[in-house]
Amino acid sequence: MMDADDIETIAVLGAGSMGHGIAEVAAMAGYDVRLRDIDEDLVTDGYENIEWSLEKLAERDQLTDEEADAALERVTPVVDLEEALAGVEFVIEVVPEKMEIKRDVYEEVEEHAPEEAIFASNTSSLSISDLAEFTDRPEKFCGMHFFNPPVRMALVEVISGAETAEETLETTEDLAEAFGKTPVRVRKDSPGFIVNRVLVPLMNEACWMVSEDDADVSEIDSATKFDMGLPMGAFELGDQVGNDVTYHVLEYLHETLGDAYEPAPFLEETVEKERYGKKTGEGFYGYEDGDGPDIPPDAGSEEIEHRLLATMANEVGKLLEADIAPAADVDEAVMLGAGFPEGPAKMADDAGLDTLVERLDERHEETGAARYEAAEGLREAAAAGGFHGGEEGGTTEFTTIELRHPGEMVGQIVLDREARMNTINPELLDELEAAIEAFEDDEDVRAVLITGTGDQAFSAGADVTSMASSAEPLDAIELSRKGQETFGRLEECPMPIVAGIDGFALGGGMELSMCADLRVASERSELGQPELDLGLLPGWGGTQRLKTIVGAGRAKEIILTAERYDAETMADYGFVNEVVPTDEFDERAFELAAELAGGPPIAQALTKRAMLRGRENTDAGLEIEAQAFGHLIGTDDLMEGITAFMGDGEPEFEGK
Repeated sequence: MMDADDIETIAVLGAGSMGHGIAEVAAMAGYDVRLRDIDEDLVTDGYENIEWSLEKLAERDQLTDEEADAALERVTPVVDLEEALAGVEFVIEVVPEKMEIKRDVYEEVEEHAPEEAIFASNTSSLSISDLAEFTDRPEKFCGMHFFNPPVRMALVEVISGAETAEETLETTEDLAEAFGKTPVRVRKDSPGFIVNRVLVPLMNEACWMVSEDDADVSEIDSATKFDMGLPMGAFELGDQVGNDVTYHVLEYLHETLGDAYEPAPFLEETVEKERYGKKTGEGFYGYEDGDGPDIPPDAGSEEIEHRLLATMANEVGKLLEADIAPAADVDEAVMLGAGFPEGPAKMADDAGLDTLVERLDERHEETGAARYEAAEGLREAAAAGGFHGGEEGGTTEFTTIELRHPGEMVGQIVLDREARMNTINPELLDELEAAIEAFEDDEDVRAVLITGTGDQAFSAGADVTSMASSAEPLDAIELSRKGQETFGRLEECPMPIVAGIDGFALGGGMELSMCADLRVASERSELGQPELDLGLLPGWGGTQRLKTIVGAGRAKEIILTAERYDAETMADYGFVNEVVPTDEFDERAFELAAELAGGPPIAQALTKRAMLRGRENTDAGLEIEAQAFGHLIGTDDLMEGITAFMGDGEPEFEGK
């Protein structure tokens, strides 16, 4: 069976928006790509779209001109199918979402594709098992569902068919990772897979509320966007996706899974009027005059919020019950694929599963509608204390950060909200404080490295949805204080802290990095305090800490201009200690943290304390310095250091 290292050439069948996007991703990852469609004009359009996109990426410094040219050179536009498939190791099908069209394509592809080639369909909802039957290689057939636009979206759902071999799934996941994407396994073939299985019923329930006169569009979108904190209102999202697409997916779910997925009359009427959304200039909102949604921030209600949360929780319960994906994978997929600030399982846990089950039972008794019948998987999760409940030991379950132990006495905190560019919300602040405490209690950790997940951002700042929910002055004050206290806790950590900045460190993200003792940045990083452009000011300590690092003059320049600065400039200003090539960043950030972890822990802690107190009051800092000097004279670490120095060796400090 082929593995990912054997793959050199990939055929992408379909040159439309998804097809040329996938081809571009593969080419940027270093693969030779055959971009094929049935018509010369379609292939040419797809190729030109790739060329345009690569130029834009180069203009934004996300690629060099040379990398963009090399990626385009690796794409070959083809019409002849036999030519497109000659010698390829992997085939990604991206043709229209109609079973009969895909059947015709696969029957023809099977005639020309090499025997060892793996087939993957980018279908968003059709059965992988049914599609595999159109081929002679069901064990080498799987789903590989990218999200639009493929160049920007991190998620790839990797879907198993009934006969898919484990090796095929592993190879496909490895290929997705080679593309720079995050694969999430869909363990069993089921309509809608993970993300659409959660999103489409959510949008349908919103339409049912309008159909039944329980709420209007603005009230529902207000609750979705501002109360639930989702990136878009339910109807705003529908217009973005295409209401016709949502409707067709629902028809398929209804046909295959039953009455719980019956499309709402309001959605059906909207589609019948050809109000498909943004692409047609009119959907639930109008777009022809460039107006778009005008969603009020305070029109929602708890009733709307709980009804929508209950709908999502029920779908998560069904996914768990059918062993399609565990709760953690569902959360990761929806956050990456739909940009949710938190996963649906986590959101449901926070609302209380008992409350949501009760809401479903009440609605089912009132209406008899199948969509309100609570899944057994949801009831079991409620009894267990939540989708993420029941962990042993009572330890903190981290969902917005990840704790790692990469070795050499380094503890690593990874800001883990890639779909939101690692933006900081109140939950992340809570978990950051818990992580600091956990590492302080860990005898095997002597230095902490803080990084962001993904290749776009250390942290792009505060999560604007959190800020929107704190629109009242008193709430905003509390949010500011919460960030100040958490960052202060990090700054006071007795262990050395290294901030590894790769990508954006903006606003609250840059304020977080100010609390580190050293900052190392990749060449592609951008830093800045853009708050004044929003009519705000840095609210998590930036007005005070920045001036102690770069001086008052530079601090005022950075804050008052709200400009973004490259890493070299910030190194010149004294904010960044070291700038390294992007491909060496991970290694150097860890190396620097490991160097600090090998230092004398008592002396490090006392040095930090003296410097921090001296910032507030020089005399107090000097007194702490004198007392610390006296304390250190009697430590074993001092003798170890002197002995190693005299013998020209390396000291092994034990903190004694």
